[in-house]
Amino acid sequence: MIDLSNVTKRFGPRLALDAFSLSVPERSIYGLLGHNGAGKSTAIGILLGQVWPTAGDVRVCGFDVTCDRRHALAQVGAIFEAPAFYDYLSGRRNLEILAGYTAAVSPKRIAEVIEWVGLTGRENSAVKTYSHGMRARLALAQAMLPNPKLLILDEPGDGLDPEGIHEMRATVVRFNRELGLTILFSSHLLTEVEQICTDIAVLHSGRKVFNGRVADTKNSRRLVRLRVGNFDSASKDLREKGLITGVVNGDSVELADKVDTPEVVKRLVEIGLPVFEVTPVRQTLEEFYLELMNAGRAAKN
Repeated sequence: MIDLSNVTKRFGPRLALDAFSLSVPERSIYGLLGHNGAGKSTAIGILLGQVWPTAGDVRVCGFDVTCDRRHALAQVGAIFEAPAFYDYLSGRRNLEILAGYTAAVSPKRIAEVIEWVGLTGRENSAVKTYSHGMRARLALAQAMLPNPKLLILDEPGDGLDPEGIHEMRATVVRFNRELGLTILFSSHLLTEVEQICTDIAVLHSGRKVFNGRVADTKNSRRLVRLRVGNFDSASKDLREKGLITGVVNGDSVELADKVDTPEVVKRLVEIGLPVFEVTPVRQTLEEFYLELMNAGRAAKN
């Protein structure tokens, strides 16, 4: 659905994207992560034909965006940067006007998207009376107008309260499951990404530092929490025996390659230490992300 190949973008002397490649399969929910200035918005702008790449190939829905933008984006809906509406007009009228900028959309289709995003009953109210969450739903309705196969959402939950974030998450998942939409989802809310995305790509200073399944981020380090008679003595012995590679947070150890938990327990029993708990620790996406960012900063320095 999306295929970026060695895409580079320079703004004068500044390198915003450095040979960025990304392949997003159909019907996936794909997360695009990175710090402010990492290149996420530049990449999305390039996908939408609003930013011209310095080098590389950009294909969306099978078409080259730089050569055939009209066909590439014909079945793409997007929330990009801050959506703007006419506050004094109704939500429905806003959708009618916005649809007119691209292609004609039937009243039936407008009614469908209003129902899909949960604005039924408020579609005829002035947008100035809408809450922040309702404005976010109106932006999502706008993105759904062209009956897309691909949704590109740039920080759709920005500024929402917990209830609004939950509603946005549920709606995005429903679009994917019930309508079969492919969704590229850029967000700073890592817990949301962890809950809804199947795959992620992480950018750091314009370069891709990770690309893979969310499930893989939880198993990137083999951590085990230990509660033993003497943690310091236990960790020292386990390290000397080559069973662990390090200590994390003062209560967990990282297993060496090809070492399993029973081997650790066996060794602790052999040296006479009481063992109260041995629990595998699953790394969160936030922890994985912060490790990547710290490694990126260290490499840069």
